[in-house]
Amino acid sequence: MARGRAWITGMGAVSAPGIGVDALWQAARLGHTAVGPVEFSRPTNNRVKIAAQVRDFDAAAHIDPAVLPNADRFSQFALAAAAQALTQAGLFTGGTGRPNPLGPRTAVIIGTGLGGATTLDDQHHRFYTTQKRVDPMSIPRGMSNAAASLVSAFSGATGPVFAVSSACSSASQAIGLGAMLVRGGIVDRAIVGGSEAMISPSFFHAWEALRVLTPDACRPFSRRRNGMVLGEGAGIFIVETPELATARGATPLAEIVGYGTTGDANDIVRPDSIGAEAAIRVALADAGMTPDGIDYINAHGTGTVANDNTEVAALARVFGPGLARVPVSSTKPVHGHALGAAGALELIITVMALREGTAPPTINCDEPDPNCPIDMVPDGARTLPIRAAMSNSFAFGGINAVLIIAPAAPH
Repeated sequence: MARGRAWITGMGAVSAPGIGVDALWQAARLGHTAVGPVEFSRPTNNRVKIAAQVRDFDAAAHIDPAVLPNADRFSQFALAAAAQALTQAGLFTGGTGRPNPLGPRTAVIIGTGLGGATTLDDQHHRFYTTQKRVDPMSIPRGMSNAAASLVSAFSGATGPVFAVSSACSSASQAIGLGAMLVRGGIVDRAIVGGSEAMISPSFFHAWEALRVLTPDACRPFSRRRNGMVLGEGAGIFIVETPELATARGATPLAEIVGYGTTGDANDIVRPDSIGAEAAIRVALADAGMTPDGIDYINAHGTGTVANDNTEVAALARVFGPGLARVPVSSTKPVHGHALGAAGALELIITVMALREGTAPPTINCDEPDPNCPIDMVPDGARTLPIRAAMSNSFAFGGINAVLIIAPAAPH
């Protein structure tokens, strides 16, 4: 039986560069970083002073006032991004009301690394330092599936609803799983993506303790790189069958043609190029493509030595000498590493790169690392024809996810 297809018909973003897809894309295309001094809700003695935060986010402007008190920051981001995606897809007219119920043939799958980190941090602080009563709604606000459940209620989607929690591969796995459900005929439409809001005092300190945060700037693939910048935000997509999209006159933005996910079965924090390579090969096989068909790669590219070296080693084995012709950029220096939302924000950028024929740059590279012999687009955005593009996500726990997109072929 012929496999179905999965079109992207809507996208929404909340990120450090601003609210909306255009704010994210223009920052990535122009190489304008949104990294700045980190701000917390209460005093803390953090050593690292920078992050890519979503600043001046007015949740009340995006979310039903009856829902807002029970929505953690990560859920607020997801709801705002979902409203944008539904609006672009022609399924919602905007405002803080609700779209027409999407029903049982629509799934909701949203990835997150931790879920309601702000709620958990605040309530732990409240309990341990003040001995005050913990807010009983902290459990539903903090649970990892809160964003998916609230987006389901907002959209009236009553098909499969669940969260994916696979650290930095969460969003890419959620998108890939949604595409699989659509292509397999299990549902006609899926609301998918990722959301994360982990820039809170204790969790930021935990990241510091891992010694993976840079104190000055994220420099993927650069010889002097010294770590990543923590980010936050949400990216949401509407994925649906070409039949459904065509019947209602929706305009496809791109097609998800390949998805591959693998596990390293190895160290929980040290990346493994064998697992990453396997995920890339699975995605290519799923797309029915050879490496020669990929014209742009949005790398995981965190700016840590181990991660960057591992990713380049995996790409080199898959693409061979042909890797030299493929632009490979990391946009994390612009929007930060958004953890469970990273794959979604980066796929949005990849879709825009495909649509505009523009590879965004890898900024902050003062001296390329000879151990990372790739074309990292170091000197500004580059115009080029893109037949298909790849987005990589490689996570703690040894979980790898790769997505491949192409222009949506006529139905």
